[in-house]
Amino acid sequence: MEIRNIALGSQGLTVPVTGLGCMGMTGFQDGHIYGPADEQEAIATIHRSLELGGNFLDTADLYGPFENEKLIAKAINGKRDQFIIATKFGWEINDSNQITWAINGKKEYVKKAVERSLKNLNTDHIDLYYMHRLDKNTPIEETVGAMSELVQEGKVSYIGLSEVSSETVRRAHAVHPVTAVQSEYSLFERTVEERGVLQTLRDSGIGFVAYSPLGRGFLSGQIKSTDDLPENDFRLGIPRFQGEHFRKNIELVRTIEAMAAQKNVTSSQLALAWIMKKGIVPIPGTKRRKYLEQNIAAAQIEMSESDMQQLEQIVPLGTDTGAPYDEFSMGLID
Repeated sequence: MEIRNIALGSQGLTVPVTGLGCMGMTGFQDGHIYGPADEQEAIATIHRSLELGGNFLDTADLYGPFENEKLIAKAINGKRDQFIIATKFGWEINDSNQITWAINGKKEYVKKAVERSLKNLNTDHIDLYYMHRLDKNTPIEETVGAMSELVQEGKVSYIGLSEVSSETVRRAHAVHPVTAVQSEYSLFERTVEERGVLQTLRDSGIGFVAYSPLGRGFLSGQIKSTDDLPENDFRLGIPRFQGEHFRKNIELVRTIEAMAAQKNVTSSQLALAWIMKKGIVPIPGTKRRKYLEQNIAAAQIEMSESDMQQLEQIVPLGTDTGAPYDEFSMGLID
């Protein structure tokens, strides 16, 4: 079942066709973002991923904050050169390790953030370093200029951006080659396609990484009612999981599940295979070996053009499945 690799962008970075989103493996600012954490199982999941050829891990300084990077440091100890580590900066974290909920893309902050991440990951270099969100008060040229210096210093191998517009991509790419852009993308969330960002990336030779490729868990088919979510789960506060949107999304998932059953796969696997067929690298988040193995197995699914069309007829481009964030967070997307 070993996974195949793909070029991520045109700058030389090669990654497995599917990565591993690690955010849910640790708690988050006093609470748990996706239910309780289990460090032992999380580390076992990372090790199992490596056994199957899945060595592309995605984290950020924000997650915890810092706890997620520290967990990954434990998991990759003694095996650093076998992993491709992507982390992110941008959400400002002060010297008391508190998230200020401001976005900081100033040069001094970029330099400070990378040193913290290197320390927390217990490594001398980060393979792919993303700007987590655009700082709308700092020119992108300043932020990417600072990231470029990190590449020259050998602290970062490749740079990336997250949740940015085509214009920001072009301006950034003119300063230093951007290897990848990461945004939310799934059958339930195709804004980057509607806004032309995907086309901009293709035209520029920039790879695309899809986070929340299972529609924040909806496409797994595991969520039948809001009672299936832990009481402090952040998803309860977003429009996609509320009222009419929730009911409509459940119906869409049922139709996708019926198609998946015909192919003898799960709805999660079908949703991931659809993304991979487009040459996009999904990074489904999981903290359990069982789901990791299912996600990696999705790379083996053959998707015909008619399969792709059938799925896109179930959830046509432009379908309103509800906003993926609250109003504050939506305002931070470029």
